[in-house]
Amino acid sequence: MQTSTLMLASAIAIGLLSRPAYLAQAQKGGEDETGPYEIAANWPQPWARDGYIWGSQPGVFAETPNRIFLAVRGELKLPATLGRGFNGIWGSLGERATVPKAEMRNCILVVDGSGKVIDTWTQWDSLFEGTQGPHKVKINPYDPERHVWIVNDSVHQIYKFTNDGKQLVMTLGEKGVAAEDEKHFGTPQDIAFLPDGSMVVADGLRNSRIVKLDRRGLFIKAWGSRGDGPGQFSGPHGIETDRSGRIYVADRGNRRIQIFDADGKHLDTWPNIRFPNHILVTADEQHVWVSDGNNARILEYDRNGKLLYWWGVYGTIPGTFWEMHQFSVDSNGNLYAADSFGGRTQKFRPRADADRSKLVGAPIQLTAKSTQ
Repeated sequence: MQTSTLMLASAIAIGLLSRPAYLAQAQKGGEDETGPYEIAANWPQPWARDGYIWGSQPGVFAETPNRIFLAVRGELKLPATLGRGFNGIWGSLGERATVPKAEMRNCILVVDGSGKVIDTWTQWDSLFEGTQGPHKVKINPYDPERHVWIVNDSVHQIYKFTNDGKQLVMTLGEKGVAAEDEKHFGTPQDIAFLPDGSMVVADGLRNSRIVKLDRRGLFIKAWGSRGDGPGQFSGPHGIETDRSGRIYVADRGNRRIQIFDADGKHLDTWPNIRFPNHILVTADEQHVWVSDGNNARILEYDRNGKLLYWWGVYGTIPGTFWEMHQFSVDSNGNLYAADSFGGRTQKFRPRADADRSKLVGAPIQLTAKSTQ
């Protein structure tokens, strides 16, 4: 009996010593709201000018750990009286940041690793006047020029800018014209890129189809229609690819992910995902991460659609989400999450003792930037 007691005590002691340091220190209380991450406080640095703050923030893309693009749906005028719950973001006022009419200023911003604004593309604010603002921001990982792509869904267009924002080099779609043909879109939601230079567009809320274009933006093919069968869609909202040419579509209205080959052949369906907004496929093609807007969480699946892990909590306090609309990961493993309804983008740093398998994996590495 004494030997058994000693063995049990030793096992307990070993178990306590093997626990992560942050849990071992928190013997009483506490919650694990941010999974394997810690929140970067006051990131980005607070933005306020003449009584205005940032509005809805639907898009984020980390080009490097020190160059992060934010897509912002303009600025919102603060009320004269603020409640005690206000913490600097519109959502803490108890209203979605998408509800009030915004002033379309400072819609595309670049911040550094500390959250300081280092560039504002105010020269392009006019593109968003009279619209709901930008929807998502992407960089083609195979493009050495690292052009920046912005989806402007409410006018049915997608823009391609030089990396420094000085030139608009391509516009897909016709402003204000929604149609389902080879030259138009109907509220496009997202864009992704294939290794051969072609691209695919989730088009969108009106058309419910996928459009494939060549590197020049010329129409190749389209597939899909409104419905809930294989290859049909109800509001395809997010789209991503892997290096093998597989195309992952967040079929949001049907609460599922659909997978296709590069020619549009349906390969698989992952059902019962409440509100998939955005998709990230890891560079090793073994893990697929999805943001769920309704459940305010981020989900990890294996290549075959098996749920491996999730974390996330609804709210407007730091570290929580109202609607994670787009997310991005930099080369240091930092996670950036754009919250459309809350009206903020947050930075999450990996905990020093984090289980690496629970961190959002690295996406396809961006091609080295051209020096020409």
